[in-house]
Amino acid sequence: MRPSARGPGGSDGEESTDSTPLLPSIRPAGTPPACCSARYNLAMLSFFGFFVLYALRVNLSVALVEMVDSNTTNTAVTDNRTSKECPEHSSLIIVPRNQTGKRYPWDAETQGWILGAFFYGYIITQIPGGYLASKIGGKLLLGYGILGTALFTLLTPIAADLGVVTLIILRALEGLGEGVTFPAMHAMWSSWAPPLERSKLLSISYAGAQLGTVISLPLSGMICYYMNWTFVFYFFGIIGIIWFILWTWKVSDTPETHKTISHYEKEYITSSLKNQLSSRKSVPWAPILKSLPLGAIAVAHFSYNWTFYTLLTLLPTYMKEILRFNVQENGVLSALPYFGCWLCMILSGQAADNLRAKWNFSTICVRRTFTLIGMIGPAIFLVAAGFIGCNYSLAVAFLTISTTLGGFCSSGFSINHLDIAPSYAGILLGITNTFATIPGMVGPVIAKSLTPDGTVGEWQAVFYIAAAINVFGAIFFTLFGRGEVQSWALAGDRGHRS
Repeated sequence: MRPSARGPGGSDGEESTDSTPLLPSIRPAGTPPACCSARYNLAMLSFFGFFVLYALRVNLSVALVEMVDSNTTNTAVTDNRTSKECPEHSSLIIVPRNQTGKRYPWDAETQGWILGAFFYGYIITQIPGGYLASKIGGKLLLGYGILGTALFTLLTPIAADLGVVTLIILRALEGLGEGVTFPAMHAMWSSWAPPLERSKLLSISYAGAQLGTVISLPLSGMICYYMNWTFVFYFFGIIGIIWFILWTWKVSDTPETHKTISHYEKEYITSSLKNQLSSRKSVPWAPILKSLPLGAIAVAHFSYNWTFYTLLTLLPTYMKEILRFNVQENGVLSALPYFGCWLCMILSGQAADNLRAKWNFSTICVRRTFTLIGMIGPAIFLVAAGFIGCNYSLAVAFLTISTTLGGFCSSGFSINHLDIAPSYAGILLGITNTFATIPGMVGPVIAKSLTPDGTVGEWQAVFYIAAAINVFGAIFFTLFGRGEVQSWALAGDRGHRS
């Protein structure tokens, strides 16, 4: 057997409990095939669930442009926001567009409240979602979370007609529904994901969020352009309802309750997890809140989301105001970085589990390495993007590479909750995602305040701050992250939770 690989910054003492791959008796040769297996069916259905989830989340940012009466926004102010440092780039043929959708007199501040309302609901249900999932299971919690969001999305045109306050409340309710989804999914994977397949299964599952962004941004723009904005909400809302029906029909909370899983696969999953899950009924809140490894995940999660939400919200603005791409090009180019991130998530998940199962890398080594690549890599290219000025090709390339490399984090800190406390993974994710939602609320606001004139120099400051926060989060996780199940997570009788 090869000697264990050490994690960056690790020492003999801290690696002593995590120096060999998990489950040496269960090698890939004894693994049930992935094709048509219950665990990979769960991964694919959750993939499409998170696809729908992010499509429902980002479609308003595109549709809102068509919902607002252009006469409400001062044209002169809008023109002044577009930097003249870079020459006009776009030269596409103009196609007649549909303009039958109703328009509303919402100024920029009102639009900000509409877009930000989602996060005020989203942050509230993170920890309650994780706790409920640990008690009642994640299947229905995740399903109803997405179903509720889909139904509220269908009501968006009506809410807009009733007034801006109604629409803001509706968006906050959508956030409440989506807030339970990631903790619920983590709770389900605590019962479904064998340790040596954890990276693969979770990266497939959560990669749907990136692909949902990739497809919904340009597709929402096309629907607005050729039909009208109301159809954006009808289209994605109906898809959400269809997914919910499939989810409730095909998925179970645990392998023990699944109706069609093979006995071989069930035994493989339960035996791989039998020494990692606790049968303890109460949640050890005090040890959880004092846990430094959990704090390391929270810091990394906050740092990563600062860059993610800043770019998700403001990348179209940067494309328009600095690089001066028109709306047709903007939708496709703004989605391109998230396509790279989706592809990277899928490939990094395969690579991470291969390093652990075949090359004897320790869990913490893999988690630290992938977190460093997924956070310092994007920081480097963000800083580089601030230096290239009006070079359109390099700007798009650097921002795409930056976001793509972020996909490595899906096999880094993002799933480390399951490594340190699989029985409470949903609760841990709820805690870290609560902190990680704050950048979605304040990051874009700070970025906007730093770019009052929309100049290249101002945008450099935005990229530098995001890069610095990313580097700090990567270093903190490398120093304090752990890869073994924590003692407080194994208190009481050990056994697979049914």
